[in-house]
Formats: sequence, C-alpha cells, structure tokens
Amino acid sequence: MNFLTSLKLVRNFRAVSRHLTSIRMSSQVIEPPDDYIELPRRVHRGDEDLVTRKSRLLYQSRKRGMLENDLLLSTFADKYLQDMSYEEVEEYDKLINQPSNDWEIFYWATGVKPVPPEYDNYTFKLFKEHTMNLKKEVRLRQPDVKEMK
Repeated sequence: MNFLTSLKLVRNFRAVSRHLTSIRMSSQVIEPPDDYIELPRRVHRGDEDLVTRKSRLLYQSRKRGMLENDLLLSTFADKYLQDMSYEEVEEYDKLINQPSNDWEIFYWATGVKPVPPEYDNYTFKLFKEHTMNLKKEVRLRQPDVKEMK
C-alpha cells in the first residue's frame, strides 16, 4: 500500500468516524420513506448443520447491505462467530435476517434507538459492545474470510 492510498484510507476513516459521532450525538433519526419495500422475511433452514449455518452467516455478515453494517457485522462475525453456541448462532441469525431495514440494526447498535425486546439478548449486547469499539481497533475493511470449523 502506498502513501497516497494510506492517506485516503485515513481520511475516509475520519469522515466515517465523524458521521457516526454526529449520529450518536444527534437526536434526529432518519426514517425510511413511506413507500419503503420490505425485504423477504427470514426462512428457518432446519436442515443446516451448525458449521454450514455459521458459514452462511459469515457470508451474510459481509453482504448485509449498508457499508457501515457490513464493516460492523463482518468484523463481529470474524471475532465471535466461530466460538458461538447453537443458541447464540440462532440469535445472530435472527438479528441479521429479520429486520428488513439496515438502519434499524445500525441505530440499535449505536444507541440512537432503543433495542426491541426480541433482539435484546446476549448476542446483541456483545454486538453493541463490539460496535462501541472500546479498544479502538482499526476497522477500515472487512477481514479476510476464514473457513468455519
């Protein structure tokens, strides 16, 4: 990576950080338009073994929709998904596949909107803590894909 590319990444990171900070500090919440089209609801796949399900969720974490959520979810999945229990995987599956609006997940994770009771569980609390990034980890790109075991 050359110097100019590094400089562009730092500038983009600063811009995203300022945007996230302004959203957290702002009382204004952007709602989807009235003609918003909902995504199809999650279909439970009862025939998936745990490894296949984790692999699917890893992919879906990288391709959720909004770039901000893709970065948050992909780094979260990279860090925690491998060691999740069946129940935690079920909670995570519901989180990334039931809400039809990416902004909902983003606002819940950043604390702009309260988390609905059906998502207020251990896995979401772990995700919210990950979103807060208390260790100030650099998250400029999605992590490399690892094989699930």
